[in-house]
Amino acid sequence: MTLDVIAEAQRLDEAERTRTQIVPTTELFPDTTLDDAYRIQAAWQDIKEARGETLVGHKIGLTSRAMQMAMNIDTPDSGFLTDAMVFHAGDQIPAADHLDPKIEVELAFVLAIDLDADAVTAADFGVESVLDATNYVVPALELIAARSFRRNPETGRTRTVVDTISDNAANAGIITGGEQIGPRDADLRWVGAMLSRSGVIEETGLAAGVLGHPASGIVWLAKRYVEQGMTLKAGQTILAGSFTRPIDVRAGDTFTADYGPLGAFNVDFT
Repeated sequence: MTLDVIAEAQRLDEAERTRTQIVPTTELFPDTTLDDAYRIQAAWQDIKEARGETLVGHKIGLTSRAMQMAMNIDTPDSGFLTDAMVFHAGDQIPAADHLDPKIEVELAFVLAIDLDADAVTAADFGVESVLDATNYVVPALELIAARSFRRNPETGRTRTVVDTISDNAANAGIITGGEQIGPRDADLRWVGAMLSRSGVIEETGLAAGVLGHPASGIVWLAKRYVEQGMTLKAGQTILAGSFTRPIDVRAGDTFTADYGPLGAFNVDFT
């Protein structure tokens, strides 16, 4: 079979809408490349926007060294966020609406200005440039899901990073809460969080676990987008990458994300 990018995006979209996991892309098309995976992801974004959803931001994943080693890859990945994927502190989210759901602890950056080609190609573009371009930073949980099997129950085959990227880098949503702060109101490397489920601490971490600084992934994403003729836009929310392991989500779970001085917030899964 020959890979049809649009058909593969439609297959993932159908899996999400019917809440039925499917065989990963590379199990059907073993020669699928990273570039193919991003083309599938872009086609899926087009499908969602044609249905009336609006692009509101992006996510960056595989930003910690431990996750990169686990996936045998030395670069982050990225996905898109639409308005239908945005949740807030105190929301009740049906767990069954998402396939094999998990949550991760992150920081979200909301941009004040575009990170366009002129800015990104400057010789000194880096973390400080991202901070200059940021309106505020806010605590966030990323809701991840797997429209294709993480491990095929019939074959035992584990999906690859190519499959994950095709599947919108596993993104299913963003949950924000706590206090908004200016990008230089704190040393963001030292922002920490404790994630509890029903009162039991499951994960802790520091934002420096994201490539040494949580803005570093945004540097990578802005450069990659410019190479593709794209721009990170003012007003968009960028999930900078997890600094904890993903935690399984079950119906009935109440999660508390405690960011210390940046506040704490809850989310319930029904």
